[in-house]
Amino acid sequence: MRELTHRETLTIGMMLFALFFGAGNMIFPPALGQAAGTHAWEAMAGFILTGVGLPLLGVIATGMSGGNLQTLAGRVHPVFGAVFTVVVYLAIGPFLAIPRTGTVAFEMGVLPFLPEGAKESWVPLFLSTLVYFAVTFWLCLHPSKLVDRIGKVLTPALLLIIGVMFVQSLVHPIGKAGEPAEAYQSAPFFKGFVEGYLTLDALAALVFGIVVTSTIEGRGITGRKKLGWATVKAGMIAATGLALVYLALAYLGVTSYSLGQSENGGQILTSVVQHLFGSKGLLLLAAGVILACLTTSVGLVTACSHFFSERLQGVSYKTMAMILSLFSAAVANVGLTQLIAISVPVLLMIYPIAIVLMLLSFLHRLFRGYAEVYGGATIATAVISIVDGAKQFGLSLDGITSLYAHLPLYHEGIGWLLPAVCGAAIGFLVGVVRQPGSAKYQETTSGTP
Repeated sequence: MRELTHRETLTIGMMLFALFFGAGNMIFPPALGQAAGTHAWEAMAGFILTGVGLPLLGVIATGMSGGNLQTLAGRVHPVFGAVFTVVVYLAIGPFLAIPRTGTVAFEMGVLPFLPEGAKESWVPLFLSTLVYFAVTFWLCLHPSKLVDRIGKVLTPALLLIIGVMFVQSLVHPIGKAGEPAEAYQSAPFFKGFVEGYLTLDALAALVFGIVVTSTIEGRGITGRKKLGWATVKAGMIAATGLALVYLALAYLGVTSYSLGQSENGGQILTSVVQHLFGSKGLLLLAAGVILACLTTSVGLVTACSHFFSERLQGVSYKTMAMILSLFSAAVANVGLTQLIAISVPVLLMIYPIAIVLMLLSFLHRLFRGYAEVYGGATIATAVISIVDGAKQFGLSLDGITSLYAHLPLYHEGIGWLLPAVCGAAIGFLVGVVRQPGSAKYQETTSGTP
C-alpha cells in the first residue's frame, strides 16, 4: 500500500492553502494588528487558533466523518444536518463570503484610484460590483480550467507581494504600535479568537474537506489511517502557510498606526503599500487582489450553484449561478465595512456550533457515537450562541444576557464552552440508558469515522 511522496504532500498542502487563502483573508489580520496595537501578538494567538487551527481540524473532521458536512451535522439529527448545511452554504456563499469578494476588490482595486469627489458616491461601488459579478458569472460557465490556471499563478504572486511588503516594512519601518483599542485591552486573546471567525475558513473547511480526501484517494491512498495521516500532513503545510502570512499581515497593521486609523483592513493595506512603494505598488496590489477575489468568487459561486441546483428541481446550474451572482452583487453594495458588521452576528450564531461538531468528531469513538451527545452539545451551544448573535444585531436581551454573564468566559465571547460540555455529558448519560436504539440510529444515519 503506497504512501504520498514528499512532493505530492507539498502539492496537496499548497492546493489546500489556495482553497483557504482568498483576498478576503488579507484584510482581517492588518485590522486586528492596528486595533490591538501593543497587545497584537496576544490577539493574533487567538486569531490563529480559530483562523488556522479550526480550518485544519475541519478538513480532518469531515474526512473522518465520511467526507461531507451533511454527514457530520447529520449526527445530531438528519433534519438538523440538512438545515445546518444549507445555512453554512448560504454563509460562505451569497449572504457573506461571495459579496465580500466584490467589496474587497472595490476597496483595494478600485477605490484608491478614484478622484476624491467620487469616493463618497455610491455609483462607483454599484458599477464595479455589477461588472465584477458579471465577469464572475461568465467565468462560472466554464470555471475549472480558467480558475485552475489563475490559481496556480495567483497564489505564488500574492505570497510574493505580501513577502515583499513585509521585508520592505522591516527594512524601512513604518512606525510603532499604538495603544490597544478598548476591545483589546482586557482580554486580547479571546477578542482575537472571535475575530478569527470572520475568515469563514472553518465553515469553508467543512465543505472543502471532501476535496482534499478525494484528491488523496485519487493518488492511490486507501485505508483510514493512511488517508487520515496524509490529510493531517497536507493540512499542516496549509496551516503553516496561513499562520506565517497572517503574522506578516498583522505586523503591517501594527506598524501602520502612524498612517492614521482606517475603517477596515483593505484601507490599511492600501495605505501601507502606498507608503512603502508609491502608486506603482498600488497598481500591483490592485491587480493581484482583483484576480484573487475573482478566483475566490468563481469557486464559491460554482460550489454553491452545484449544491443548490442539485436540491432545487427545475433550477439548472446556469440559472442558479446567475441568481447567486445577481444577489451577491446586490448584497455587496452595502460596502465592506457594513458587510463585515453584518457578518459578525451571523458568525457568532453558527461558528460555535461548527466548532463543537468538529471537536466531537474527534471524540466520536470515545462516547460510542451516541447521537444524544451530538444533540445535547449542539442544543446547549445554540442556546448561548444564538442569543450572542441576536445581541450583536442590537436586540435588547438584557434579562437573558445578565443570566448568561455568570457563565465562565462569557464576557470573552466563548460562554458556550461550558454549556457544550455539560450538554454532551447529559447526552452521554441519556445515550447509555438508550444504548441499543442510540447505537442503531448512529450506525444507520451517520456511519463511523
